[in-house]
Amino acid sequence: MPVGFALTEDGNLITLTIPSFTATGAVVHAFTTRHTGVSQAPFDSMNMDFKVGDDPQNVINNRERVCVMLGAGLDRLVAADQIHDDRVLTVDFQHAGRGARSNGDALPGVDALVTAEPGLILSSYYADCVPLFFLDPFSRVVALAHAGWKGSVLRIGEKTIRHMVERHGCRAANILVAVGPSIGPCCYEVDEKVVAQVEKCLPGASHCAAPGRPGHWWLDLPELNRRVLLQAGIKAANITLSGYCTACREDLFFSHRKQSGRTGRMASFIMLSGG
Repeated sequence: MPVGFALTEDGNLITLTIPSFTATGAVVHAFTTRHTGVSQAPFDSMNMDFKVGDDPQNVINNRERVCVMLGAGLDRLVAADQIHDDRVLTVDFQHAGRGARSNGDALPGVDALVTAEPGLILSSYYADCVPLFFLDPFSRVVALAHAGWKGSVLRIGEKTIRHMVERHGCRAANILVAVGPSIGPCCYEVDEKVVAQVEKCLPGASHCAAPGRPGHWWLDLPELNRRVLLQAGIKAANITLSGYCTACREDLFFSHRKQSGRTGRMASFIMLSGG
């Protein structure tokens, strides 16, 4: 199982990339850090989301910088209005530009996007939740999924894979998946209600939750998602873990929990080459 994303500086932008994805030559992609943008405190400086109270023009400027790095315009970007659920949607060029310049026209009620269209940029937004990247380099299909604890126990990773298989003819054994930077088990304390849902999703949840103070546990969301992916037919060798905790690494990332909710958002981007 590969571990680690690559920290990359390209065109004065500091982002993370996934070595196994890069090696295929099939995609361009990135996970942003909190640096090299134009937003002011407390969103300094690469805030990617309209919903946190930042100046919308700053968000547009930040997104445009990443799109230029990826080799496409902002009008090719697709964004959803994420709601911590498990809806998966295939998008194509009729959706290009949705949510790109305003959250008002983002795709409603969607937490995972899938496309087989080269040149269309999928995007998804985070400040502790788990970013999931998917690539089938043989069928040339990509996806992004947003997995907070609710999406994780709803098995959004598995549902994204099933969607890729059933709607796009992918084979689970061919799909590469990367689990991006998120809050880690060192920092993510949850209560009994959450752990009960984890146990329902994945019996034997002791693999993913360690006891803390009475009535609380330290939850390993990346590991929970990794185990769901394995059950969905993804090979262990095809799963990359970032190795980053967003709450520990305030120098690199925004963290909703560590920064008491007043902070920016990182974003994941992926685009099939050849468009």
